[in-house]
Amino acid sequence: MRRQALAILMLLTTCAASTGTTAWAQQGAPASAPVAPANGVDPDAVQMLHTMGSYLQSLQRFRVFTELTGERVLADGQKLQHSARATLEVDRPNRLRAVMKSARTEREIIYDGRTATLFSPQQKYYASVPFQGTVGKLVEALRERYGVELPLADLFSWGTPEAQHQKFDSAMFAGQDYVGNDLCDHYAFRQSGIDWQIWIASGDKPLPRKVVVTRTDDDARPQSISILSWQPGFSIQPSTFEFRPPAGTKKIEAVQLPTNKG
Repeated sequence: MRRQALAILMLLTTCAASTGTTAWAQQGAPASAPVAPANGVDPDAVQMLHTMGSYLQSLQRFRVFTELTGERVLADGQKLQHSARATLEVDRPNRLRAVMKSARTEREIIYDGRTATLFSPQQKYYASVPFQGTVGKLVEALRERYGVELPLADLFSWGTPEAQHQKFDSAMFAGQDYVGNDLCDHYAFRQSGIDWQIWIASGDKPLPRKVVVTRTDDDARPQSISILSWQPGFSIQPSTFEFRPPAGTKKIEAVQLPTNKG
């Protein structure tokens, strides 16, 4: 989940900043009141994450929108709030299109099962690299090789063996709230460096609808909020995952991070 926090914060920072070169491109819970467990970690809360993750992994095709709000802390401690949006379209096992927008900039990641492309419409450049594997493996490769974080990256790790090994300092059921029109079960977790909360839709479609991340390794405790809207089973045209460079767009080299060079 710590990567989820970093992915949200990186997206917000990138989208709020002026245009520049990226690292890749040339560089069912109970409805009762919450009761804290004696040992700080409620196994039912942890199990709900696994239940949600299993449901997410079962979705063959989906579109998800997210509205992101984050905070930037100035040297004097004053916080500035900024926002961004992202849309992910996924056709498992190996097709993805992610569009990230703010008032200042836009980024896209397109993957057709053979090639992954980072595209900056405003700057009119793109970088492409060959890749074969699942969307989940692509998320890992972008992070490790190029320092590129996909927003909502945990959507592709929840429900996998990797998520089974997460360690929590505390985990609790925090009651129920509405997110939009959906009644959701609210859970709160604490891990090294972050506190985070998640609202999961009640019923037989346990989709995450809201995520709040608070950094506890920063005295200013900046926070990010993500509201998710889902279209599971959405019909997506194959052309969605094809990248055709617009006229006047320049191809540049994709440079791996120095620590990953052979």
